[in-house]
Amino acid sequence: MTPDLSSARPATAASPAGADRIRQWFARYKILALLIAVALIWLFFGVLTHGAFATPRNLSNLLRQMAISGMLACGMVFVIIAGEIDLSVGSLLGLLGGVAAILDANRNWPIEATIPVVLALGVVAGLVNGWLSTYRRVPSFIVGLGGMLAYRGILLGITGGSTIAPVSDRFVFLGQGYLPRLAGNALALLLFAVLAFVTVRARSNRRRYELPVPPLWQDATKIVGAGAVIFAFVATLDDYGGIPVPVLLVLLMLGIFTWVATQTVFGRRIYSVGSNLEATRLSGVDTNRVKLAIFALMGLMCAFAGIVNTARLAAGSPSAGNMGELDAIAACFIGGTSMRGGSGTVYGALIGALVMASLDNGMSMLDVDAYWQMIAKGAILVVAVWIDVVSRTNRR
Repeated sequence: MTPDLSSARPATAASPAGADRIRQWFARYKILALLIAVALIWLFFGVLTHGAFATPRNLSNLLRQMAISGMLACGMVFVIIAGEIDLSVGSLLGLLGGVAAILDANRNWPIEATIPVVLALGVVAGLVNGWLSTYRRVPSFIVGLGGMLAYRGILLGITGGSTIAPVSDRFVFLGQGYLPRLAGNALALLLFAVLAFVTVRARSNRRRYELPVPPLWQDATKIVGAGAVIFAFVATLDDYGGIPVPVLLVLLMLGIFTWVATQTVFGRRIYSVGSNLEATRLSGVDTNRVKLAIFALMGLMCAFAGIVNTARLAAGSPSAGNMGELDAIAACFIGGTSMRGGSGTVYGALIGALVMASLDNGMSMLDVDAYWQMIAKGAILVVAVWIDVVSRTNRR
């Protein structure tokens, strides 16, 4: 008698279906999962430090620390989405910050001249990296590796291995200043209004093009939740001194880079180049020019980060930016950017930078040995990439 196997078939099919649902939920709510992870990290360190981690003063310092790697992550996420990598960003940050310190402290240049020159140098360095990896066909990994060594060597040469200090008070304000509380409150209201407008506009556009529209309660919950986070964020920082200028700058960059990624032709071409380079080239897009522009943006972000880092330290240090490239790359991967290119978000990368900064800050407060901090960060990076690899493999 032949056994009846029909009852077993639904069970074998249920597992893949359940796994698919889990993967779909994770892909859809990846940012929410990251925010929950940040909340758990903060809760963990808050308990172990008896509340010291969650004080307004420490959170303000944490966000100021995150702003440096966040600026690098804004540029790095485009580089990785396009299928490239840049290992020179930490050394370039240090070099440009050192140049800014020399111009300000030694040459007595006004800040109005120092900043544009340093930003221009960052763009030029990025263009050189991009030209070598696109038009000269040198792998971007090798270009970045060579730049990491060369830029650090130039920095040691121009500073003589010594700290350049002190920089002017106006320059220091860029790294240590605060936005007035009234201006911070106005900014919070503006961000909330923009969020509500964008959400309503998205619903209108989906209705116009006859696409599925989410339930009204879902978008309303999103607006209310985001608004609560924004006002809690501003209120917490106001308890210490206001919104730090570096945090304001990185939030501005978040808005600009997100707009570029989602609302411009250039942004769509970045994703297209990373998804399928040959098909994009055959469609008439100058892929070399797109990549060149991406590396130029990366150089610009290194300049911003170098300026803010020098202002935060009130000095130019020959060791500035050390391992900065690894923090930026890890932030992108933790934030959901695929190592194979073609997918990723700017806000995900910034949340990844917040995860890394929170771990650094919390473990430092607990006086954890430096080698354990490096082990923990390395393990998190490997797990983030493993999750990306597994999710992509299971989709096939």
